[in-house]
Amino acid sequence: MKRIVMLAAACAVAVPAFAQNAATVNGKAITQQSLDQFVKLLVSQGATDTPQLREQVKQEMINRQIFVQAAEKDGIAKQPDVQTEIELARQGILVRALMAEYLQKHPVTDQQVQAEYDKIKQQQSSQMEYKVRHILVEDEKAANDLLAQIKRDKSKFADLAKKNSKDPGSAANGGDLGWASPTNYVKPFADTVNSLKKGQLADKPVQTQFGWHIIDVEDTRPVEFPPLDQVRPQLEEMLRQQKLADYQKELREKATIK
Repeated sequence: MKRIVMLAAACAVAVPAFAQNAATVNGKAITQQSLDQFVKLLVSQGATDTPQLREQVKQEMINRQIFVQAAEKDGIAKQPDVQTEIELARQGILVRALMAEYLQKHPVTDQQVQAEYDKIKQQQSSQMEYKVRHILVEDEKAANDLLAQIKRDKSKFADLAKKNSKDPGSAANGGDLGWASPTNYVKPFADTVNSLKKGQLADKPVQTQFGWHIIDVEDTRPVEFPPLDQVRPQLEEMLRQQKLADYQKELREKATIK
């Protein structure tokens, strides 16, 4: 009776230890902890922790273990190019983990986001955007002929654009390009737009790589800066990248490089 009690106790101790393994492959254990970590990684990337997912992960880990054992048996792990790939992969994992841990310890704060938002808003407060229309033709003579007609009667601009402009995106709309910052255009076009005032037509055609343009600035207004909530994700990501860049610079400056 005493021996039976001792055997039962031994089994009770052994069960939890055995339960820590999700599976074994040729005697090599796949621990429950490693499976849980694999699932946690997938969940962090958007997956849902379900029994089905766990079974898929388990089968994937079994397959990997089978393949790894076969590779090691064949000596593939000792091949120089494979060792190089393994080392590069290890380095990449460590670098990503280091950066993730740094951001966790140095998160982007609401105060930093607000300060960056205010700075960019201030920088762009003097910028203007323009409501522009244009007519694009292939040669200078055609552009000058059209410009002469428009100067005599500016109300003809839209009809002339529809009939003559080679710009498929704006011709049907009478040459209208809508509201935009000059930085949206190629330099010669942008320079001309910047030089014009509201309601002003360029005195001469402007040449770009697309052809010859007749440019008319219909209206101007200060750039409308979006509200903070609308740009918060972009600002947070920008600040995270800046933190990482500063951290990498700091580490490099402290390193002894010969």
